[in-house]
Amino acid sequence: MPLTNVQTRDVEALLHPYTPLHKLRETGPLVLDHGEGVFVYDTQGKRYIEGMSGLWCAGLGFGDKELIEAAREQLDRLPYYHLFGGKSIEPAIELAEKLKEIAPFEASKVFFTSSGSEANDTQVKLAWYYNNARGRPEKKKIISRQKAYHGVTIVSASLTGLPNNHRDFDLPVDRILHTDCPHYYRFGEPGETEEEFTARTVRSLKELIAREGPETIAAFIAEPIMGAGGVIVPPAGYFEAVQAVLAEHDILFIADEVITGFGRTGNWWGSETFGIAPDTVSVAKQLTSAYAPLGAVMISEELYQAFVEESAKIGVFGHGFTYGGHPLGCALGVKAIEIYQSRDILSRVRALAPQFQERLERLRDHPLVGEVRFKGLVGGVELVADKTTKRPFAANHGVGGICAKHLENHGAILRAIGDTIALCPPMIITSDELSQLFDSLEKALDDTEATVTRNGLRKV
Repeated sequence: MPLTNVQTRDVEALLHPYTPLHKLRETGPLVLDHGEGVFVYDTQGKRYIEGMSGLWCAGLGFGDKELIEAAREQLDRLPYYHLFGGKSIEPAIELAEKLKEIAPFEASKVFFTSSGSEANDTQVKLAWYYNNARGRPEKKKIISRQKAYHGVTIVSASLTGLPNNHRDFDLPVDRILHTDCPHYYRFGEPGETEEEFTARTVRSLKELIAREGPETIAAFIAEPIMGAGGVIVPPAGYFEAVQAVLAEHDILFIADEVITGFGRTGNWWGSETFGIAPDTVSVAKQLTSAYAPLGAVMISEELYQAFVEESAKIGVFGHGFTYGGHPLGCALGVKAIEIYQSRDILSRVRALAPQFQERLERLRDHPLVGEVRFKGLVGGVELVADKTTKRPFAANHGVGGICAKHLENHGAILRAIGDTIALCPPMIITSDELSQLFDSLEKALDDTEATVTRNGLRKV
């Protein structure tokens, strides 16, 4: 079909992130026009249930009147100011206080950014600054994990453990290391129990630290659930064992809660869900329910005091962003947290989680499905060419993308991460809407199976 006028204008004007650019020129984009609740509508008026909350972030859905009014009031009062040079604004103060109250550790200070990428980039700079302040200039390496996702700036993309974020971008940079991915289904050895796999994965971390020298390792960064790596839920006991290793060598634990924060797993934080006691925390996405860009880093009093001492020595704390602590974003963050609390979103997630789990479990018998993974209201469905051997499809077949396109035909938007279909619906979703989302997914899987069979995509 020929592209519509608006699709043609888009292709001529925009450079699309995370998109096969060569294919987009032929197909054109799906252009969205407006949203309401858990639904978005394209420019042709077709309705889709947005099963990914946009990009894991619109937890309160689209068109929330309280959030819109909070934004309007703040724009009318003070549309912009900054936090540089000792200036401050009430929304930033109030949001920092709210974050400290609900933080999964004893947070002392909050540093605002514009995104999760900036937050994790800041985490690395702060770890380096902290160790310089403590007289340990060699303690600078950061350990991330294969298949992790921590952003796309030069350093945060280096933390990310996905090959396509590194290829031909000349990444990762120096001092960034990657240890094993804790995905039992994909990386467990034949005959290996989940407990044995966890022990081997943690042993690999120990060996990496010993090989590099613990005196050179500043921090370990991890998502409680690995989102863009394929919604990978860690094995039981994994984080407890990791934290014991880190404590032994005085290595900071940075929790990347950009996806898992603010109720997504059934607790305020993924750290609570998985027994993590972090030293610092990165947040973004559902911090404002995505109604404005905003990220943040929460730090302990120990780190803050080191920064004060180093600032006194240098004369300034030389880090910050023009839009860090933007009044619009902070006002929306304050209102979003108030809504999470007043509407008891945690209880809502916990009440819907059994239905979410049951519908995912039903997909295990589908001929395309190798594994389903979930916690709270986030999940993944991994598509495979052979269920018995777990053999994946050839990457160039794009089976996950085929399924995502079939989903659009059935009025739903989910994200294909390789050949894993990710689900992360707005936390305001109703039971009936959740059923509708899974009904669309089941139809799309059947259509994808027909496409796979018709085109012989299972052939080795």
